[in-house]
Amino acid sequence: MGELKIRENCRWDAVALGEVMLRLDPGDGRIHTTRTFQAWEGGGEYNVARGLKRCFGLNTAVVTAFADNPVGRLVQDLIYQGGVDQSHVKWVKYDGVGRTVRNGLNFTERGFGVRAALGCSDRGHTAAAQLRAGDIDWERIFGQEGARWFHCGGIFCALSETTPEVALEAMTVARRHGTIISYDLNYRDSLWKSIGGQKRAQEVNRRLASMVDVMLGNEEDFTAALGFEVEGLDEHHSKLDVGNFRRMIERVVAEYPNIKVVATTLRHAKTATCNDWGAVLYDQGGFHQAPVREDLEIFDRVGGGDSFASGLIYGYLSGQGPQRAVEYGAAHGALAMTTPGDTSMVSLSEVERVMKGAGARVER
Repeated sequence: MGELKIRENCRWDAVALGEVMLRLDPGDGRIHTTRTFQAWEGGGEYNVARGLKRCFGLNTAVVTAFADNPVGRLVQDLIYQGGVDQSHVKWVKYDGVGRTVRNGLNFTERGFGVRAALGCSDRGHTAAAQLRAGDIDWERIFGQEGARWFHCGGIFCALSETTPEVALEAMTVARRHGTIISYDLNYRDSLWKSIGGQKRAQEVNRRLASMVDVMLGNEEDFTAALGFEVEGLDEHHSKLDVGNFRRMIERVVAEYPNIKVVATTLRHAKTATCNDWGAVLYDQGGFHQAPVREDLEIFDRVGGGDSFASGLIYGYLSGQGPQRAVEYGAAHGALAMTTPGDTSMVSLSEVERVMKGAGARVER
């Protein structure tokens, strides 16, 4: 990975680009039968910035857009609670009914036992999806203010024809100013299926991959979003030969020599509430693996991968190296799935306690 910029010379430790939606959570119930929802904010890229701020204490900002109505202001208030800076949020005039612009909604139920978690997004024509190249002053963010790390991902780039151009513009300026760039492939079939499916996803992601320093994704993302096959992965994603995955990573970095770090979570979902959970990281010095946590009990799996990403990024930003980075990521992701909502509710001391192998005895 390239050399990190000096923290004292930068306003931001990390900046994230992506859509932030209002998540409506039916709790223990189901979306189609519930009478009440709990509201959270969440979005794949934003969750990373929030974890870096709330758990790891770093200075982070989110770049996104909202329709200026009470729903947008509710999401704004939720972001305030997480501490992520909003000075680069674009507010768009609301037309009264959402014909031209609106805010995204994400209905997600947690699943239990043999019933899988279920998500239903309602995010067409949103303010973030309508962002275009030229809307954001990236020179101010990366040149004048300074940022050590920039994070984006495949969810934002699937929102419209214009969002990949926004990401590319941001990456171009970030690279010019020496900012490390991470990208989470985060393939979502529901986002791509009406705009070209996997073929279009691979076109977009392969174009952006040439700008990335740190590539993240789960094992199936590399196939769906980049077109790299992982041998030994069955159709249910139940078991993975780590040796085969390592060979796939070697093919990725051979094709994209700019990518210096590749990391993935490894998950075997025995049931919705019992998973085996681990992670593998490659960097220029070789492979590093976090201990596999077998039979990890899941309360809410949404955001586990994003919390893995923020833990990994913290490991690098704090200068602790690749082995510690993958361990921070795996521990933070595991803990994030023990609480409701998309975002982490844990502290750095709790993450480091899990990294040391501490049990779940009550702390008094």
